[in-house]
Amino acid sequence: MAYAIHTLREKIRWGKFIVTVELEPPKSAEPIPTLEAASSIRNYVDAINIADNPMATLRMSPIALAHILQQDLGIEAVFHMSCRDRNSIGIQSELLGAAALGVRNILVITGDPSDKGDHPHAKDVFEMDSIGLIKTASALNQGRDLSGKKLLAAPTFFIGAGANPGADNLAQELEKLKRKVDAGVNFIQTQPVFDLETAERFLEVTHSFNLPILFGLLPLKSYKFACYFNEKVPGIKIKPEVLKRIEAGGRQEGIAIARELYEELQRFAHGVHIFPIGEVELVKEIVRVPAIGQQSFFSQKVIGN
Repeated sequence: MAYAIHTLREKIRWGKFIVTVELEPPKSAEPIPTLEAASSIRNYVDAINIADNPMATLRMSPIALAHILQQDLGIEAVFHMSCRDRNSIGIQSELLGAAALGVRNILVITGDPSDKGDHPHAKDVFEMDSIGLIKTASALNQGRDLSGKKLLAAPTFFIGAGANPGADNLAQELEKLKRKVDAGVNFIQTQPVFDLETAERFLEVTHSFNLPILFGLLPLKSYKFACYFNEKVPGIKIKPEVLKRIEAGGRQEGIAIARELYEELQRFAHGVHIFPIGEVELVKEIVRVPAIGQQSFFSQKVIGN
């Protein structure tokens, strides 16, 4: 059954506070587990991101699964595409196929090398990086392939990319983001933030880009979990006062911090991107009430692109 849905592009342009959630596709030919997870939160989110063989581990095609989500559940999807597994011909072919299936929101990533995943001997491609992939999707939007030949029909991709507000070298991160903007990116979904100051600073220094930014929220489920992210994951910074709260209050305090950030970000940000890390029900604890009924559908945060 097909549903009529408002697009992510439309909602952002209208100024709605956006909630997206990242799900991993199954290592299976059966999409039902992801469909069930998505169905349980469909009234809480505006779109669902589908990862592309995350951490270089084999999973179902994100394009196919994104299409199934949109077709069967009426939930708009954002499919990830990495540069690891395809050359420039394959990337363009996949993008045109995605457009034909009605899957037009894309998050462009470079991708993890294969030796980090479950097929360590697979051959990496990396013919282009994430900026090259943004340029590729943008060229197709303009009706031309990478060889300059005209397409019979052009897609209308809404192109997203990642950014890290907590990067050790913020100037370098901003330079990389500027290159993504120049390449044709339309929106940003960030790595997790764990305090309001980091988000406010990032919005201030990216104001001139005039891009909608959806800040990553990752509920910290335990003190051990928080310490691991803080010490082992590059670009993740968790302030000592946040760690102390998690140490004292555990899982519930971690969820409370994510919920506080969610509520505060509604004052000035365009939206959030939630990483539930295998526990999709956490989305309900953070958002609490269906996104459609949370606030006025329109706001002052209107984006022109």
